[in-house]
Amino acid sequence: MGILSKIFTWWDGATIGTHFWASRVGAEHVGTDAEGNKYYRAKPRHLEGRTDGSYTSREKRWVIYAGNNDASRVPSEWHGWLHGAFDDVPESHLPPPKIWETDYTPNLTGTAQAYRPQGALERGGRRAPADGDYEAWSPEG
Repeated sequence: MGILSKIFTWWDGATIGTHFWASRVGAEHVGTDAEGNKYYRAKPRHLEGRTDGSYTSREKRWVIYAGNNDASRVPSEWHGWLHGAFDDVPESHLPPPKIWETDYTPNLTGTAQAYRPQGALERGGRRAPADGDYEAWSPEG
């Protein structure tokens, strides 16, 4: 199922088209984050030693996700690198971790682990009754 999944799926890792394109442009693997996502870049194609600012003459940077393609899984330091905030790989720009920093948690919206408040239909649809602090609005005032 390996080659068929690379041809027909785009939501889980890279497709075979991405692999062909990366080999054609001379992709360079620059790093991997703690989630297992791999980061690549392709050097720009210069036109007689100069760049014209077009897409084909700029350095391209991209990520191949380990698992589901979800942009919220890209850590902030790699997000900065992907968008050209700095040229070196993020490990050279990271300050030491602070004691109060927590580990990354993915966006759980739309999954079974998403937060459901007390009255949500997924939790039975029952909520605590209002107790005296609620007054219904009426148009008569």
